[in-house]
Amino acid sequence: MALIIGTTVFINKNKIEAPENLSRMDTMRIGDRPLWFRPFTIVKVGVQNFGSGLVKDDTLAVLKRELYQAVEGINRGIFGLPSAKKFEIESLVQQLESQNPTPEPTLELDKRLVYSTITILRSKRTKLGLRDFISLDEFFQTIDIAKSKAVNVVEFSAKGLSLFSGQLSIEASFKIASATRVDINFESSTITPDQLMHVFRKNYNLLLGIFNPEGWLEITYVDDTMRIGRDNKGNIFVLKKIEDRSRNPQG
Repeated sequence: MALIIGTTVFINKNKIEAPENLSRMDTMRIGDRPLWFRPFTIVKVGVQNFGSGLVKDDTLAVLKRELYQAVEGINRGIFGLPSAKKFEIESLVQQLESQNPTPEPTLELDKRLVYSTITILRSKRTKLGLRDFISLDEFFQTIDIAKSKAVNVVEFSAKGLSLFSGQLSIEASFKIASATRVDINFESSTITPDQLMHVFRKNYNLLLGIFNPEGWLEITYVDDTMRIGRDNKGNIFVLKKIEDRSRNPQG
């Protein structure tokens, strides 16, 4: 721009099979059994309530650590990934979603995007100058709960006669549709500075079409530091809490 207490959850990894089309992860509406969840076999084993919360916390911490390691050095997946890497990341995402500790999530806290299935490939990447001339930097999201507003910021840096940096800011309003879903409406966008706007002017609609958040977002996992969501276009977004907007390293 988005539960099992007293039991231990094991994921039978032998049951995980890569879908035939790794580039497509189908998602159904809330209340239905999501197609992307079916490859997982979850076995609940009864244990004493004492200490079960700690076991789950430890499991989530391990999965999160593995996910952050998996997304290192991939530029959020924006320019595409090998099928094996994509499957590895999205398998970890599914395991976290299956153990979401917050069934009624919130959107608060500023976040930094660490992974998305949104991609800019082939001719789109060439048209936008994202091969040699312009680099994609950080992606941030700021939420104003009181005003029901969200601002997504995509940072760029460019090299020409001189080095300059800038950003695309997209402002949207949102309305809570259910305990886990928000409806999002695009409101405005700006590019600063003027030099960057000049670079993107010819293909501005293409750029905006890639990052426009309009639609709905299903929040599938939330804890104190991470949020995962899936939108109506089938995209996955993994965001990490940021303590400071000062150039945090990716992942």
